[in-house]
Amino acid sequence: MSKISAAITAVGAYVPDYVLTNQILETMVDTNDEWITTRTGIKERRILKEEGKGTSFLAIEAAKDLINKKGINPEEIDLVIVATATPDMKAAATAAYTASQIGAVNAFSFDLEAACSSFLFGMSVASRYIESSRYKKVLLIGADKMSSMINYEDRATCIIFGDGAGAVLFEPNEDGLGLQDEYLRSDGAGREFLQATYGGSSYKITPEALEEGKHYVFQDGKTVFKNAVFNMADVSEKILKRNNLTNEDISWLVPHQANKRIIDATANRIELEPEKVMMNIHKYGNTTSATLPLLLNDYESQLKKGDKLIFAAFGGGFTWGSIYLKWAYNS
Repeated sequence: MSKISAAITAVGAYVPDYVLTNQILETMVDTNDEWITTRTGIKERRILKEEGKGTSFLAIEAAKDLINKKGINPEEIDLVIVATATPDMKAAATAAYTASQIGAVNAFSFDLEAACSSFLFGMSVASRYIESSRYKKVLLIGADKMSSMINYEDRATCIIFGDGAGAVLFEPNEDGLGLQDEYLRSDGAGREFLQATYGGSSYKITPEALEEGKHYVFQDGKTVFKNAVFNMADVSEKILKRNNLTNEDISWLVPHQANKRIIDATANRIELEPEKVMMNIHKYGNTTSATLPLLLNDYESQLKKGDKLIFAAFGGGFTWGSIYLKWAYNS
């Protein structure tokens, strides 16, 4: 029997209609378009404004987009994983609700949280289920409503994040395509530099905490930037060396969209020309768990069967890693 690998066979995406531009942010905080663009590469981001709609809404819409494009029966889906840092609510899995709403009635489901590395780690988990031969269709969704965690009076964070969702379908492949290798890491010593402290089990939300805005995202920008630049580039280089790949072998770098300077540093480390670097940070900002699948959706028409893709991400916690995947279809 041929070895079974886990291949991506379909993608889908959803971003909200409302566009929060740099010009609008200029009216909200002390910043300007030139400053934001120069330091981050972001021009605009999408925000889910409707009351009562959370991460599950984004995930459901992305999943529906994939299902419609692929033309599959959702009842055939075995597992739904929602990678997210902003679940709808505590205890009740966002993935379970998402699966029910898209008609994946035969699937089991769970959430996976590793900050901006959530989707990357989810790729590893989804692949293991496929490689076990027990599951044939695994739907992995990266979705985040980051606007629910952002203080729009804090110019250090409100310029960075946006809302969105992307989805991929993993299926078995016996032709050597799909996920080839992974290099995943974490370091809990970094959690103090990027987190939303209050609201977790260690830090109960109180009226005083709410008044002081301690439930919002906090980021030590310089420390996070320094670690992200080094670690994303480092793991990308390591996975190339481990698989005897050169920059000429790589078709695309699929990097987490947190900051254009971090993306450029990663590409430069592996000596990859700009034309091979997927980028949409200017349109969406940092959508956390959704950045990687949104890239795949935006670039799907340019992907060819057999293309060699290097994924890289870095997130709060700290979490980071790189994945080497061979693309499985022509769009």
